[in-house]
Amino acid sequence: MNTTKSDLPGASAQAIQHHYDVGDSFYRLWLDETRTYSCALWESETESLELAQLRKLDYHVTQARAHGAKRVLDVGCGWGALMQRLTREHGVQHVTGLTLSATQKAYIERQGWPGVEVRLESWLDHVHEAPYDAIISIGAFEHFARPDQSDADKVAGYRDFFRHCHGCLKPGGWLSLQTMSYENSSREDFSDFFAKEIFPESDLPRLSEIAQASDRLFEVVTLRNDREHYARTLKAWRQRLTARRAEAVLEVGEAVVARYDQYLQLAMIGFHVGTMGLLRVALRRLPEPRGTSPRASAPPGESSSSGGSRTRG
Repeated sequence: MNTTKSDLPGASAQAIQHHYDVGDSFYRLWLDETRTYSCALWESETESLELAQLRKLDYHVTQARAHGAKRVLDVGCGWGALMQRLTREHGVQHVTGLTLSATQKAYIERQGWPGVEVRLESWLDHVHEAPYDAIISIGAFEHFARPDQSDADKVAGYRDFFRHCHGCLKPGGWLSLQTMSYENSSREDFSDFFAKEIFPESDLPRLSEIAQASDRLFEVVTLRNDREHYARTLKAWRQRLTARRAEAVLEVGEAVVARYDQYLQLAMIGFHVGTMGLLRVALRRLPEPRGTSPRASAPPGESSSSGGSRTRG
């Protein structure tokens, strides 16, 4: 059957909320002041976590050519740090943010930031009123596939995402993407702890899968793997959580704090030894692929019956 709004290719809203709706006050204890919950971009040994996070946000703004834009889409907007940065520091007139977390949406709406709109919906459901000048997605792509999917279905789901972004962007527009990835590992190498306790219904991409899924829709212009930056970010988060552990236990209980502490430690090791990577990819929208069939934009080897007509397990 055809993909529908209830047939998301990746994690469900309930799975996303399992992690991100633990509580704003809990995350506030150990994230930086921007509440940015993704890998920072570090330059010096002495700089603060907040400075490194702001640099990361500015990096993606630059890569997406979003400075001074009229309309920008933020896929997986978290607590809105990027949207605030775009409108306050980069002269963007209007930013639309997508999240599946009800608490994140409520937090952003309480801020009353001018030019910022947040929607509780997936990218698959999003209908744009006018083409966007740029799209930025930081730390959401990890949730666009599930561990029970075949490699072919993973790529088909990613293909749907890139096709959707292609349709939302103006000609020549840019997409800046940040995601964790499999490096010297596979899904079988990872503990069930991640899938059951931390990020249910989520799976990491490989660089080759991103390249295949975006083929003839986007040109990959810049690429960097900053896995050591994530190891350092996780270390900073754990230090902050440890320093305020007693407060965190009062907020969410000992079991939740212990679960997050274990997650931060295991992830730190994974990025340090190279089982996981941290990809930052800038992609430029290509003109419509040649051909007139509905699946003319399929990458080499993708049949006309895959992707858009897949079913969920």
